[in-house]
Amino acid sequence: MFPFYSCWRAGLLFLLLLAVAVKEAWQVEEKGCDLIGEKDKESEKELALLKKLTPLFGQSFESTVGHDSESYTYKFRVCREVGNNSGAGLVQVNLKTKKETIVGRINETHVFNGSDWIMLTYKGGDEYDNHCGKEQRRAVVMISCNKHTIGGNFAPVSEERGKIQECFYLFEMDSSLACPPEDSHSHLSVGSILLITFASLVAVYFIGGFLYQRLVVGAKGMEQFPHLAFWQDLGNLVADGCDFVCRSKPRNVPAAYRGVGDDQLGEESEERDDHLLPM
Repeated sequence: MFPFYSCWRAGLLFLLLLAVAVKEAWQVEEKGCDLIGEKDKESEKELALLKKLTPLFGQSFESTVGHDSESYTYKFRVCREVGNNSGAGLVQVNLKTKKETIVGRINETHVFNGSDWIMLTYKGGDEYDNHCGKEQRRAVVMISCNKHTIGGNFAPVSEERGKIQECFYLFEMDSSLACPPEDSHSHLSVGSILLITFASLVAVYFIGGFLYQRLVVGAKGMEQFPHLAFWQDLGNLVADGCDFVCRSKPRNVPAAYRGVGDDQLGEESEERDDHLLPM
């Protein structure tokens, strides 16, 4: 009984140690961005932007450029390490020599934004050999608004290494996370709102009246139209008003006096007065 109890305790202790080791390994693997500045004194705006980019944390992006001996693959993750490189957020891989160069690390992160873009910067990369005063490399990723993808189209744009300092690699990608929030308030004018309200009331009147006439009154044909007599009279009144306003001739023109011309008189007989002569 005693040996079995000892083995059981040893097995339980082993499982606990294994769980602790897995937890620590997970925490190391999931190390995130560390903003530039002292702990607990980072910019609240930058912290809010990193929180906004959270949906991208689990994704990896790659892009290959160049040809022959000048071919490179760039690997990028948002606030997560790339491969087994300690703290590397963006890595350049020479496809011929398989050499990996860290362009930027997540423990030196800077982020800011505009109306429809977010600029993510990783500093603390590997030092240049003969350029930029042998300073550390820096990666600048421009995340532009694209409502059709959560993250994609990652690609290098250029490398600025002709200066003495402040050189950088420039990349771009698309994400809906960089888009401005949708405005929930209506931009309709007062006239538009009144027009929509009027159209809605008219629709309710005609549909409701039609159903009432058909289902309650039992009307058929044109009689289903609500207040049919009123609308028929209204049509006549409108037609009369249009006729009164638009016609150029007055409706009641007094008949012009016309005299009787000589040409309208018939020829009188030359003997018409003969019976009046004295005998």
